[in-house]
Amino acid sequence: MNSSDAVRTQIERRKNQAFALGTAGLILALVCGAMSMHGQNPWQQFFRSYLVAYIYWVSIPLGCLAILMLHHLTGGRWGLPIRRILEAGSRTLPLMAVLFIPILIGMSRIYPWTQPGVIADDLDNQFKRAYLQPHFFLVRSAVYFAIWLVLAYLLNKWSAEQDRTGDLRLQHRMETLAGPGVILWGLAVTAAAIDWVMSLEPHWFSTIYGFLFIVVMVLAAMSFTIFVLRMLSDYEPMKDSVDTRQLGDLGNLMLAFVLLWAYLSFSQLLIVWAGNLRDEIPWYTERAFGGWAPIAVFLLLLHFFAPFFLLLQRKVKRRLRTLSLVAGALVVLTFVDVYWLVAPSYSTRPHPTLMDLFAVIGIGGVWLGMFLRQLKRLPLLPVHDPRFEGALEHEHGD
Repeated sequence: MNSSDAVRTQIERRKNQAFALGTAGLILALVCGAMSMHGQNPWQQFFRSYLVAYIYWVSIPLGCLAILMLHHLTGGRWGLPIRRILEAGSRTLPLMAVLFIPILIGMSRIYPWTQPGVIADDLDNQFKRAYLQPHFFLVRSAVYFAIWLVLAYLLNKWSAEQDRTGDLRLQHRMETLAGPGVILWGLAVTAAAIDWVMSLEPHWFSTIYGFLFIVVMVLAAMSFTIFVLRMLSDYEPMKDSVDTRQLGDLGNLMLAFVLLWAYLSFSQLLIVWAGNLRDEIPWYTERAFGGWAPIAVFLLLLHFFAPFFLLLQRKVKRRLRTLSLVAGALVVLTFVDVYWLVAPSYSTRPHPTLMDLFAVIGIGGVWLGMFLRQLKRLPLLPVHDPRFEGALEHEHGD
């Protein structure tokens, strides 16, 4: 068995394990939900746990789509070894559209604005009352997924055709689509963050909330991609296709998104605190000074300071093994960040439950299984991308 066959065997084995683990997680989460049927709020905890897990896992394929378009826009060599990983991640979006259905089913147990009287019937709240309607929520969500799915479909279709035919015009199509595609993607993600997360507390708002989630998604996807790249780097054709300069570029991109996450998080706090408005301050007092304060400190230290100082070091960024350790930590820490953003809407202090764990494992296992299935569909490196061929010639010339 050659190295190329070995990596496909490994991917197939991991895929089966992920599907099995995900199925078990979802079944256990449903069992826990069924056990709560006789309580005061049946199934409420299930849907809330499901929302937290879903927001986290949908962040990775959406981030993969954004980075893929960024790569086509810039044409940087940094994107060549991770392009297939990004494409495989973006092709899991149809699965995430299906996994969104339970959120629609459990809307009344997730979003307080579905209950009468939560949003006051006065002139100041006329727009909120019109905007936060279940049917309008459904229509908007369908539009978001339509935008993401069309972008992912076209980019992957043309990439596969380029592998088969070597037609250079297909590269131009992908570059042309990427420009407006990034704008449409950003608008859809911003609106989705407002609908799916910010509306959990309908009296609170932030003008940069959507942009914060854009950075969260891109950072999660970049970290996940680098971690997967490390897993593939022991096998052909990836083994000899990543040089230190590409790793340095990937590390610098990850550092940039860590800095942007910290900047936006602090800017939002500064703007809200300076405004000193009754409807805005409680959002931060609960998260930064109440029972959630230890998690806020944890994120500040490990989600910002630690990766910031590590990624400043060239030896960390130019060694895939050490860079992947930082990336793997950020994959986990991004979930903590999402949990800190979403869960305080329901509780004044952290109350992790088994249902939270089962939901994360369930959705994550199924998603990882689908990702690995998609990763096997195409060669791990673009076959006829002219930029890649030039990069190989340059490396051999060195």
